[in-house]
Amino acid sequence: MQRAEPLDWLSLVALTVMFGSAFMLIKLAVQELPPSIVATARIEVAAILLLGIALLRKVSFGFLRSSWLLVISLAIFGNCLPFYLISWGQQKIDSSVAGILMAVMPLATIVLARYFVPGEKLKPMQVLGFLSGFGGVLVLLGPAAIAEFGNSAQVFFPMLAVLAGALCYAVNTIIAKHLPDESLLAVSAAVLVIAGLIMLPAWFLTGQDVEIRLFSTGVFSVILLGVFPTAIATLIYFALIARAGPSFLSQSNYLIPVWAVFMGTVFLGEPLNIRAYFALAIILASVALAGRRSPSVNKL
Repeated sequence: MQRAEPLDWLSLVALTVMFGSAFMLIKLAVQELPPSIVATARIEVAAILLLGIALLRKVSFGFLRSSWLLVISLAIFGNCLPFYLISWGQQKIDSSVAGILMAVMPLATIVLARYFVPGEKLKPMQVLGFLSGFGGVLVLLGPAAIAEFGNSAQVFFPMLAVLAGALCYAVNTIIAKHLPDESLLAVSAAVLVIAGLIMLPAWFLTGQDVEIRLFSTGVFSVILLGVFPTAIATLIYFALIARAGPSFLSQSNYLIPVWAVFMGTVFLGEPLNIRAYFALAIILASVALAGRRSPSVNKL
C-alpha cells in the first residue's frame, strides 16, 4: 500500500473543498442561468484553461488516434451528462441535499465494477452496503415524494436527476480504468475540449434568449466552477491517484458530502431536517461498510 505524504493530505483537503463547494456554486449559478448554460460554460472555461497549459508545456495528443472513443466516453459520462443533470436537479433541490445524494457514487461504482471490470466480485459486505445506501436514499427522498407523484415535479425528479449524475460519475470511474499511459494533463485537456465541443449546441439552442450579465453572481459562480472543481481539481485528482493510490483518495467519499452540507447550510442558509441528517449518516456508513476489506488469508 502506498504511503501518504503531507502533500497528499493537503491535496485531499483541497479536493474535498473544491468538489464539496461545487454544489453551492451550481445552486448560485442556476438561479440566474439555465442548467445547459451552466454545464456548458464551466466545461468551456476548464477546457480553455487546461488546453492553454497543455500547449505551453507542449504535451503530445498523439494518443487520440487510438483512444478517441475512450476520450469521448469520458467526456460524456464524466462531464457533459452529470454536469447537466446535477445543474438541472439543483434548480429545485438544495445544494446540501445534492451533496448527500452524490455520496452514493462509490456504491454504484462497486456494483458496476462487478460486471464491467475483469476479476471484480461483489462481496457480502458490498451488497449489504449498497442495499443500506439505497435505503438511505429512500429516507432522503421521503415517503411523501415516493408515494405521491403529485410532488414529483418539485422534488422527486430533480433528486433522481442528481442520482443519475452520480451514476454517470460511477460509469466514468469504470471507463477511466482503461486510460492510456499518457500525460494526465494531455488526457484531461483532451477530455474537456471534446466535452466542450459536444456541449456547444446546447449553448446555441438555449442561450440565445438568456440575458447574461457579466458582473453577476451566476457568471462568477460558473467561472469558479470551471477553474476549481473542474480544471484544477481534475489535475489534482489524477495526480493524487498516481502518488497515493485510489484507496487513499476514496476517503474523499466521506468528506465531500459533509463539506457540501456545511457550505449549503452556513453560506446559503439551507435548512436541513432531521431526515436529511439521518440519510447522510446511513449513506456514509454504507460507503464505509462496502469499502471494508476482508482480512487477508495470504501468507508470505
